[in-house]
Amino acid sequence: MSADDLDRTYLRFAHQIVEPHDKPEQLALIGMQTRGVYMGKRIVKLIEQQFDFAPDFGVLDVTFYRDDFRTNLKMPQVKVTEIPFDLYGRDVILIDDVLYTGRTVRSAMDALMDYGRPRSIKFCCMVDRGHRELPIAADYVGSDLPTHVQEEVRVKVNELDGEDAVYVIQNPEEES
Repeated sequence: MSADDLDRTYLRFAHQIVEPHDKPEQLALIGMQTRGVYMGKRIVKLIEQQFDFAPDFGVLDVTFYRDDFRTNLKMPQVKVTEIPFDLYGRDVILIDDVLYTGRTVRSAMDALMDYGRPRSIKFCCMVDRGHRELPIAADYVGSDLPTHVQEEVRVKVNELDGEDAVYVIQNPEEES
């Protein structure tokens, strides 16, 4: 996906997220660390421009909620979680870059429940690459991109990577 493709997708996400809600003030967008945060901020900005209101926005790190946390031998890099609003009764949209096994999304839902009880949780991702290990699906998807297990999908955001793009990398372990 090119930068133009991504821009169109962010705009589509903004419309898909807001339009079905009778009470858009109940919306809360939460970007998952790291690239989901930047994606979420862009969607919030577009919602402000298109609908003249800004939904609440938070940031979530799921490191300690991952089911492989104790078995991972590397020291985890923990990032900020900041949810400065009550989740009770809210319609939460979780945002991340790539949906793969579904385990990160499951971890995010566990984490959210520690912050409150949302009315609903929906999931938005730029790329669904398949290979699910849990019964989790995205509600808003930029691109369904079937991949092989040995491939890697990289979503680039200008704020971190200096470009907006999506790439499929063949045999990423050989790059090291």
